[in-house]
Amino acid sequence: MTTLDDLPTPCLVLDLGILKRNLAHMAAAVARHPGLTLRPHMKTAKSIAVADLAAPNKGPITVSTVAEAAYFAGGGFRDQIYAVCVTPAKLDRIAALNAQGADVKVITDDVDVAAVIAAHPGPLRALVEVDCGEGRGGVAPDSNLLTEIAGRLGARCAGVMTHAGHSYAERSIAGVEHVAETEHRGAVLAAERLRAAGTKVEIVSLGSSPTALYGKDMSGITDVRAGVYMFGDLFQAQIGTHAMEDIAVTVLTAVTGRKPDRNAILVDAGAIALSKDRSTEKAPKDYGFGLMLDLDGKPSYGNAIVARTHQEHGEVHGETPLPFDRLPIGALVRIAPNHTCLTVAQYDRYHVVDGGRDVIAVWDRVNGW
Repeated sequence: MTTLDDLPTPCLVLDLGILKRNLAHMAAAVARHPGLTLRPHMKTAKSIAVADLAAPNKGPITVSTVAEAAYFAGGGFRDQIYAVCVTPAKLDRIAALNAQGADVKVITDDVDVAAVIAAHPGPLRALVEVDCGEGRGGVAPDSNLLTEIAGRLGARCAGVMTHAGHSYAERSIAGVEHVAETEHRGAVLAAERLRAAGTKVEIVSLGSSPTALYGKDMSGITDVRAGVYMFGDLFQAQIGTHAMEDIAVTVLTAVTGRKPDRNAILVDAGAIALSKDRSTEKAPKDYGFGLMLDLDGKPSYGNAIVARTHQEHGEVHGETPLPFDRLPIGALVRIAPNHTCLTVAQYDRYHVVDGGRDVIAVWDRVNGW
């Protein structure tokens, strides 16, 4: 059997047991709310094998690219929300998927795009994106634009959606609960206003991993979208999405240099392999570009942090003396990611383990747009 020792570096390692534990945690949180559906966001995992666990029986999912939509539709996942405001140039591709049996809903916050969607000859439905406080895309739930966009969509309006990405700025469960209730109220208000204007609202969708886990009131909501909870990362561990030991994905890398004079080692996972995201910079503990673990995924080196990255070099600094006798050139270690969504984006497959070093499966993933 292939083991971690046999793999080329850098590569992704996915622990199946941790993944299943994270999925069960979210499923239990959603099950607290009768009638609520979990619509897992596959933008991080981008893998049919993961989707089969996260959305059993080919259940509803969320995607972030047209490439994902096509890949998952080919894997039998019909009910999708493409959760990025669509451009007219992408409508033909999405309509073609729907004509072949998929049901990919697009989203928009633009009156002109809504008119293009309504006039398109192919099968299309759309959600109006609502801004519940993140300040990215979407229209205010009490704005005239909301009803105008829905009016332009006409019978192709499938409902509303919102995303509480600003929940990531909270540092307490109480803070996340407050954002979750603001998100909830905004989505419900938008839906009520559209219904009052005569628009049929089938879907009222919200979500981020923190608000999906800790939202107290989901009345009036049909589904929640969350994704990073599946894999976790050093940032999410600090805002209460999961525990540190529940980071399911790590980067396997090899020691390429030893620098005892500055208590550092070099590894062959650099900026491309780890990403240059610095999410934890504003968290209670700054983990640089990742935390070095041993080959079994344990923090046996203490706070050994990837402090610098170059294209193909990562420089790990130890907060306590590193055991250089255990870290010869070629030694394998694993890096827990700072932001898993961006770290995994560079890879085309997962090497799956289940609490050990044996590779029990290799799962593909889709990349590109």
